[in-house]
Amino acid sequence: MPKFVYAFAEGSKDMKDVLGGKGANLAEMTNLGLPVPPGFIITTEACRTYLEQGHEPAELAGQVDEHLAALQDAMGKRLGDAADPLLVSVRSGAAASMPGMMETVLNVGLNDESVPGLARMADDERFAWDSYRRLIQMFGKTVLDIDGEHFHDAFEAVKRERGTDSDLDLDAVDLRRVVDAFKGVVAEHAGREFPQDPREQLDLTVRAVFQSWNSPRAITYRRQEQIPGDLGTAVSVVAMVFGNLGPDSGTGVAFTRDPATGAQGIYGDYLANAQGEDVVAGIRNTLPLAELEQLDPESYRRLLEIMATLERHYRDLCDIEFTIERGRLWMLQTRIGKRTAAAAFVVACQFVDEGLIGLDEALRRVTGGQLAQLMFPRFDADAAKDPLTVGMNASPGAATGAVVFDSAAAVSRAAAGERVILVRRETNPDDLHGMIAAQGVLTSHGGRTSHAAVVARGMGKTCVCGAEELDIDVAARRLVGPGGVEVAEGDMLSIDGSTGEVFLGEVPVVDSPVVEYFEGVLGPDDEAADELIRAVHRIMTHADARRRLGVRANADTDADAARARRFGAEGIGLCRTEHMFLGERREHVERLVLAETDDERSAALDELLPLQRADFIALFSAMDGLPVTIRLLDPPLHEFLPDLTELSVRVALAEERGEPDAKDVALLAAVRRLNEHNPMFGLRGVRLGILVPGLFGMQVRAIAQAVAQLRRDGADVQPEIMIPLVGAVQELQTVAEETNAVLADESRRSEVPLDALIGTMIELPRAALTAGQIAEAAHFFSFGTNDLTQTTWGFSRDDVEGSFFSRYLERGIFGISPFETIDADGVGRLVRLAVDEGRASRPDLKLGICGEHGGDPASVHFFHDAGLDYVSCSPFRVPVARLEAGRAAVADV
Repeated sequence: MPKFVYAFAEGSKDMKDVLGGKGANLAEMTNLGLPVPPGFIITTEACRTYLEQGHEPAELAGQVDEHLAALQDAMGKRLGDAADPLLVSVRSGAAASMPGMMETVLNVGLNDESVPGLARMADDERFAWDSYRRLIQMFGKTVLDIDGEHFHDAFEAVKRERGTDSDLDLDAVDLRRVVDAFKGVVAEHAGREFPQDPREQLDLTVRAVFQSWNSPRAITYRRQEQIPGDLGTAVSVVAMVFGNLGPDSGTGVAFTRDPATGAQGIYGDYLANAQGEDVVAGIRNTLPLAELEQLDPESYRRLLEIMATLERHYRDLCDIEFTIERGRLWMLQTRIGKRTAAAAFVVACQFVDEGLIGLDEALRRVTGGQLAQLMFPRFDADAAKDPLTVGMNASPGAATGAVVFDSAAAVSRAAAGERVILVRRETNPDDLHGMIAAQGVLTSHGGRTSHAAVVARGMGKTCVCGAEELDIDVAARRLVGPGGVEVAEGDMLSIDGSTGEVFLGEVPVVDSPVVEYFEGVLGPDDEAADELIRAVHRIMTHADARRRLGVRANADTDADAARARRFGAEGIGLCRTEHMFLGERREHVERLVLAETDDERSAALDELLPLQRADFIALFSAMDGLPVTIRLLDPPLHEFLPDLTELSVRVALAEERGEPDAKDVALLAAVRRLNEHNPMFGLRGVRLGILVPGLFGMQVRAIAQAVAQLRRDGADVQPEIMIPLVGAVQELQTVAEETNAVLADESRRSEVPLDALIGTMIELPRAALTAGQIAEAAHFFSFGTNDLTQTTWGFSRDDVEGSFFSRYLERGIFGISPFETIDADGVGRLVRLAVDEGRASRPDLKLGICGEHGGDPASVHFFHDAGLDYVSCSPFRVPVARLEAGRAAVADV
């Protein structure tokens, strides 16, 4: 027979999957000999069975009977006994902590007949009627799904008649009237009377807890926290102890250390003569936990002892709920306490110093997401006012600046020393230079996987997307917000990428000392360094010592490369050469692509060569001694051509005026000839290099000349040349032959050995499926997981936001965007296949990843397990990748 119910003594903290976090920890405290009221736990398996079948398992009722009988014997009371009733609390508790997602019902078992008996046993009639009104209110909201406002209004009506605002001013007579009013609410809104059978109360409450697993807010929370939806919740049934028996009773919450900073001390709140959620509900002002020492010295002393015991036993910061019943302390719950990112690092190191954990465990207890939070600047909370609107928190941080509505304005104003916020309906690749210049990006369309969000995260830029309440009029250079508030170009806005809030005016920004640490401005031994900086340094040092994965950076300029190196990058895993042709340089590439004769093509290449050579000299110099992977020109052809619609309109208007421009007419004809319906799958990458003679050769020659010059000067240059968008080994062989010929030619000219690794980006499913063949012509693979995800799933990263993607997330089809975290089952399987077959063909094949996933914590763990040599990500995410690579190495140790 399956076991659906456990006594506390039968469980332990290691049984969370079965007993839920709350039940497992109640069992653990019981076995530690701590003062826990007796009870039993209904398992998560019972919940899953209920949700799958629509009814409780057949064996459950009998097992509950058995454990209820044992509980009654232990307490010397009977459920429903009119003279001395046993009352129980019924609480949910999933394996993963979901605070506040599912309700609790207290005082289950109380009814009209047993209220007088409870009053006699407690010698307090007010207490008994207060307990009864609480049961009806909680049961009505949680089990019968009655809007809590109905109970609130009925309660307030009685208080008004009594002439008071305080619950404590109501006597037994008043509370009896409240009970009658609450019964009326139940009858009116539930279509039935409040159940008087205590066992029916218990069974209905247990069923409601099961059902609450799929409540909208529980689903939303699980989706946000990436908690699987098929775990189910356990149910704890615990004998009631009462904090509402008078001034010598109360309820409280406590943390064994400050969850905000990690500082040691007494942290928590206490509320006398209170029960259940009163302490967090704001019905009365709580007392700081330290003041309990004056009210009840013995309970306070015992509580501190128990807190110390729990912290040593769990070897972590603990969150505790307790009740004092007429001077007797009872422990109702403990769990590993949630904490801020700063506290996570500090507390982990404190426990290392106290000898309770080792550095490997400290590394497991922090996350890359927490480190990222510490690195982003933030607004001064005391200075922030009500937001103008709230969008999606697409890329964390705090940014303030003058509003600009196009990239040209962003660049020019930034060059003049202004801080700017780039405001667009949505961004596209042409906005990149504006995004680089801006402090932050705000869009009215798109979401967390839109172009603006992805690029901003990659650059460490603050970004708020999808602020749909904003009407952005780029032509009029203004936006209109809720209530008709107008913001013109040049007006100040502040955006919080951690919350999605948008503020009018300038909100003061507080710098992150953690970034100063990574920049080398603030050392761990500096006088200004605090406990947090020392903790980050200590854990990062250990992560670097333990990790197997190398960490490189995606960088296109010497400034980005230098910053990446300060942040700990061990080379460049992706230099996107197309980013070197923005702005004025775009015209050179345009002339090359549109050239109709060899002479025109050669002239364009001659103009580009010295520009590229200077780019590569700067980049190699910044990364002296470290490998640099340069991707040859990759983007779709249309990104180097004028917009067809705009050009058509310009030509038509000029002809209508009788002033045709011969250059524009010729350009339009060429653009029409080269126009593609789906340019992302058209003439780009290796295809562009093969179709446009000399294009890749020019780039390779610029690389070779830069390497030759720097090697003559004594620099240690380690170039790696990456051919993009290869789908067949023949494509790679064709370009590799040209590359080797150019390197040999420049080596003869310069009399400098010019060796370079030649590899490819695996970003097409066919490339992954034929990796064994491709590896025969490649020294390395770098997985371009952005395009590999697009081509595997068959949807565009930039287009899905406004169509079906958000609905997929809402419906749970996606738990998280595959553009944020690697799709392990689909895209990840292709990666593993390419790794295995590539190394089978070439055992020394170097393997890396340079897509957006390279800085995603969960994805880093996948790449570690898949056997890659390195991950590459934006400079700002390098510390996160370093930390997660270390965590991946110690995950199973």
